[in-house]
Amino acid sequence: MAEAHQAVAFSFSITHEGVDINYDIEVLNVVWQSGLRSWSRRIRRIRNNIANGIYPAPAWSYILCATVALVASYCGLDVTEACLDLTEQYVRLPPYLGFILVTMLIWSLTVVLWRYLLYLTFLYKGWMYETRGRGAKISIKTKLWGVFLHALKGRRPKLYSYQGSLPRLPLPPLNDTMTRYLQSVRPLLNDEQYDRMVKYSEEFKRGIGKKLQRYLWLKNWWATNYVSDWWEEYVYLRGRSPLMVNSNYYAIDALMANPTKNQASRAANLIHAAMLFRRGIDRQTMKPIMVQGVPLCSWQYERTFNTTRIPGIEGGKWLVLPVVEPVSDKLCGSDKLVHFSDSQHVVVYHKGRFFKLPVYYMARHLKPAELEVQLEKIINDPSPPQPGEEHLAALTASERSEWAKARMEYFSKGVNRNSLGLIEKAAFMVILDDDSYDYNPEDPSCLDRFGQAMLHGKGYDRWFDKSFNLIVAKNGRAGLNAEHSWADAPIIGHLWEFSIAQDFLYLGYSDEGKCRGSCEIELCPPQRLIWDLPAPCVATIDRCVLGAKSLLGDVDLHLLVHSAYGKGFMKKCRLSPDAFIQMGLQLAYYRDAGKFNLTYEASMTRLFREGRTETVRPVTMESCAWVRSMVDASSDPDNCKELLRKACQRHQRSYQDAMCGQGIDRHLFCLYVISKYLEVDSQFLKEVLSEPWRLSTSQTPQGQTGLLDVNKNPEYISAGGGFGPVADDGYGVSYIIAGEDLVFFHISSKASSPETVSLLCI
Repeated sequence: MAEAHQAVAFSFSITHEGVDINYDIEVLNVVWQSGLRSWSRRIRRIRNNIANGIYPAPAWSYILCATVALVASYCGLDVTEACLDLTEQYVRLPPYLGFILVTMLIWSLTVVLWRYLLYLTFLYKGWMYETRGRGAKISIKTKLWGVFLHALKGRRPKLYSYQGSLPRLPLPPLNDTMTRYLQSVRPLLNDEQYDRMVKYSEEFKRGIGKKLQRYLWLKNWWATNYVSDWWEEYVYLRGRSPLMVNSNYYAIDALMANPTKNQASRAANLIHAAMLFRRGIDRQTMKPIMVQGVPLCSWQYERTFNTTRIPGIEGGKWLVLPVVEPVSDKLCGSDKLVHFSDSQHVVVYHKGRFFKLPVYYMARHLKPAELEVQLEKIINDPSPPQPGEEHLAALTASERSEWAKARMEYFSKGVNRNSLGLIEKAAFMVILDDDSYDYNPEDPSCLDRFGQAMLHGKGYDRWFDKSFNLIVAKNGRAGLNAEHSWADAPIIGHLWEFSIAQDFLYLGYSDEGKCRGSCEIELCPPQRLIWDLPAPCVATIDRCVLGAKSLLGDVDLHLLVHSAYGKGFMKKCRLSPDAFIQMGLQLAYYRDAGKFNLTYEASMTRLFREGRTETVRPVTMESCAWVRSMVDASSDPDNCKELLRKACQRHQRSYQDAMCGQGIDRHLFCLYVISKYLEVDSQFLKEVLSEPWRLSTSQTPQGQTGLLDVNKNPEYISAGGGFGPVADDGYGVSYIIAGEDLVFFHISSKASSPETVSLLCI
C-alpha cells in the first residue's frame, strides 16, 4: 500500500560503521509535491481573498492612484500635502512612507465608496418587474440603473468577488406578510375558515407578532441573512427522519446520448470532470452566475466537495420539520455538517466493498485514462465483502438517532473509525452499480427504474450522508444522489451540467469506448477499506436494511418525457414557461383530486447574500378561476385563454416577489422559531405551519454553464432530477424545461396512499 511505502520512505540505522541512511527519492518527491500543492492552495486562497476584498477595484489601481498623486504633486496640485504634514507632525514618518500611507488611505476610501455604490446598485430590484424581450418598454429609472451597473460592476469577477457587495435579505413588514398570506389562502378556505384566519392574524399583529418582529429585525440587522442559518438547522439538520427519499434528491443522465457502455471509462471521465469543477471553486476561476447583469450569491458552492453530514443524538427541545410537512414538537437531535478544506481521494463502492481511490499524483489530477485503470482494478477485484460491509451504508438510510448511536458505539475507534473517516473526508462518493439502466421510449418503466435507482438504489448502496454520490451503472449510464442540507438543487445542477459537458464535448472516448489517452505511470492499487463489525453492529445494519426496503418500497416514482411542445410554444403564447407549467400542474391536480390544495414551488433568494429558497404559492384566485373554466364544458375558449393569461401574470408576480425577498413563508418560519425560543404560543403560527403541502413542485435550472447549446446539442441536455414524496397523501413534482420542444417531469407519491397515483397524475 502507498501508506506503507511512504512510512519507510526515509529511515536510518546506527551501526558500528556509522549512520546508515535509507531513503526513496520517488516517495520523497511525492511528499514534496503534496506539500507544495498545499502551500500553493493557501497562497492562492490568500491572494483571492485580497482580490475579492477590494473588488471591483483591480489590485493595480493603487499604483494608478499613487502615480496620479505623484504627478499632481509635480504639477503643483498636491492633494496629499496636508495629510503628509500631519504624518510628519504626529506619526513622524519619513516623507516617502507618509506618501505611501496617505495614498493607501485615499485609495482605500475610494474602494470602499466604489463597493458601497455597487451595493446600492444591487439593492434596486425594479428591473425584475419589467417586461423583457424584443419591443419591451423599459423605464428611464431602470435604464439609468443599467448604466450605473455596467459602470460599477467591474471586469473578470471571480466566483466570490461580489459576495461582499450583495445586499442582505430584506425583512418584510409584518402587515405586508399578513396581507399576502391571507390572499394566498383565500381560494383554499370557505368563508367560515377564512374569517377564523383573519381573526387569528389580527390577534397576532396586535399582540405577540410585534414583539417577534422586533427580535427578527435585530437578527436581520446583526446576521448576514436572517433566514439561512435557522433554515439549515431546523428544517434539515434537526430532522430525525431518514435522509433517503425524505430529504436527498437525485439528478439523472442525458437520455438521448450514451457515449460509452464501459462503466470504468464513464466513471473516470465524470470523476475527472467533477475534480475540474472543484478546482474551479478552489481557485475561483468559475464566474458567478448572473441574472440580467446582477450576480447570484455563490456561498453555497463552498461545501460542494469534502463535505459530510454527521448524525447527532442530543439537540434542541423542539423541531420545525421541513416546510412540506406539518410542524410537531418532540425531543430531537441535531446533525452537523462537516466540511474539510481539502481531500485528495474519493471512496468507491462496488459489489459491497469500499475502496479509497486517490485522485492526485505528484500534485496534479489523475487523467481520465489513469483513473480508468484504477477503476478497472476495483471492478476486477474478486475479494468478497467483509461481514456486514455490503449493507453498511444502510445506516445512513436509517432514522438519524439510530445511526448516531451506532456510529458512536461501533465506529469511534480502531479500524472502523479510520475507514469511516476516509469516507467522510472523501471529496465525494462514487458508486459503481452492478445493474444497468437505460431509456427506452417504447417502455417507460425503464426510465422509472432509472430514476428510482438514482433516488434510493437498493437502500444500502448509497452513502446518503455525503454531499453527493456519483452513480455509474454497469452499462455506463450515470446520475447523482445529493444530500440537501448543504445547498439547494441549482448548485448540484450546475456541477452535473458541467460534468456532462466536459464528458461529451471535451474529454470524450475512443472508438472502443475507452478514455482518451493512456496511463504511463505505475500507480498503487486502490486501498480496500477494512472493517471489524461485531455481531450487534451487523444486527443493527440488517435492521436498517429492512427499514430502508420498506421506505423505498412505498415510493411511486414515474418520469415523463414530454415532447409534444416545450418552451418555444409557451413563449409564442407570450407566457412565462414556468407559470405555464405551474398552471398545467394545478389543472392536473384538480382533475385528480377534485379540489385545490396548498401548493409549494421553490424559488431562490440568491440575489441576496447567503440566500437559499423562498416559497411561491401557485394557488391564487386567478389560477382557480382558470382551472374551473377548463373543467367547465360550457366555457368560452377565448375566455379560458384570457383567464390563463391573468393566472400566469399573477404567478409570475408572486415568483418575482419571492426572489426579491418579499415572500411569505420564510418570514413566518423565522417568527415561529423566535416564538419557540421565547416559549410563547401563537394560534396563528400554529395554523400556518401545520398546513400540509400536498403538491410540492420545483424547477431544475439548465444552461448555468454556457457550455451546452440546447439548439446545437439537444441530446446532451440532462433529464433533470427529482425528489421523493413530500406528504403521505400528496405529490412531489420536479421538471426541467430542456429545450424548445422538450420538458422532463419527475412525479413521486406514496404507493400506500389511496389518494395518489403518480402514473395517473401524468
